[in-house]
Amino acid sequence: MAAQTIRTRRLDLLPLRVEHAEEMAGVLADPALHRFIGGTPYTPDALAARYRRLVAGSPDAEVTWLNWVIRLREESRLTGTVQATLAASGTAEIAWVVGTPWQGRGIAKEAALALATWLTAHPVHSITAHIHPDHHASATVAGAAGLAPTPVRQDGEVRWEWVRHAGSTGGLGRDLDTTGSR
Repeated sequence: MAAQTIRTRRLDLLPLRVEHAEEMAGVLADPALHRFIGGTPYTPDALAARYRRLVAGSPDAEVTWLNWVIRLREESRLTGTVQATLAASGTAEIAWVVGTPWQGRGIAKEAALALATWLTAHPVHSITAHIHPDHHASATVAGAAGLAPTPVRQDGEVRWEWVRHAGSTGGLGRDLDTTGSR
């Protein structure tokens, strides 16, 4: 599977390219952005090196890395990233980051839902995300993307999950149990 452009009402999720590093270094430059995700902002050169590794793909033949930048069409600029790590078993772990100036505008929700919906159109039977228990904004995004929290913790983070129901051929919206139980 390869990343493809995904369009939403306001956004283009564009497959990651090394050339995105210069603009994305500015998008991800706020040290406060790293409070929950860890690390520190990358320089443009360091981010380009990271993007080269991501674009080259996983060294594990059983794992596929899919990465996109989020482009807000009305501003004609990049605002964040979404990513999915797919295992050959049909599981996907997703993550998202939106630059501080664009937070609170529903961009992460729209992008994460678009990504999760796109994944369910492929042979993916479960989608997970790991979210710091104090990161309420990311928890809201995960819920909007169709994931629900589980009691499982990994490295102090809550595992959120969507699982395709047995026998279902439907996508995300058709498989969700709207009562919140799985």
